Amino acid sequence: MQDVFYIESVEQAISLLKPMRLEILQLLDKPRTCPELGEALGETAQKIYYHIKALEHAGLIVKTAEKQVRGAIEGYYQARARSYWLAPQLVGQVGSSGSAQDQTSLRVLLSLTEEIQSDVGHLAQKTEMGQEIASLSLSAYIQLPDVNRRIEFLQEVQTVFQQLAIKYGDQTENAAGDHFRLVLVCYPKDTEP
Repeated sequence: MQDVFYIESVEQAISLLKPMRLEILQLLDKPRTCPELGEALGETAQKIYYHIKALEHAGLIVKTAEKQVRGAIEGYYQARARSYWLAPQLVGQVGSSGSAQDQTSLRVLLSLTEEIQSDVGHLAQKTEMGQEIASLSLSAYIQLPDVNRRIEFLQEVQTVFQQLAIKYGDQTENAAGDHFRLVLVCYPKDTEP
């Protein structure tokens, strides 16, 4: 079972995004039969089988084994991944690209987040093929009580970021070595529950 299955196809997304199928996937962390799933979900095996076949056809689950039970073949099914990520471009942007000035930075942040999700989804697929992926993530909470501290913080971050880009930046298109993307985001953290 792979860690992440990155869904970029509308057909796969449609197959996945049905409440019963999501419930079935949550139970398929280990191989199970349609009767076992039906019993767990309070549904008939036939209804479960219908959803299982749709999930299998979409490539979201796999048949792991078969056994004969009272003259019929019963399949064991398991989820292909521990988590399923939907590519942001499946939904796309709603509305016009124009926005109020105070929302521009949030639109850029959302766009950057979508790019990161797409990049990570594709990298996760490479790890399933045995490729090791070097990565690093950092996270910190900061407090900027007034505008002057925000400006000071922004200037300091820009200086450090620019120094790193100059020191480690790709100066030529075909430079040797591994290429990485460094992204820094800063946004207000809602302290309300």
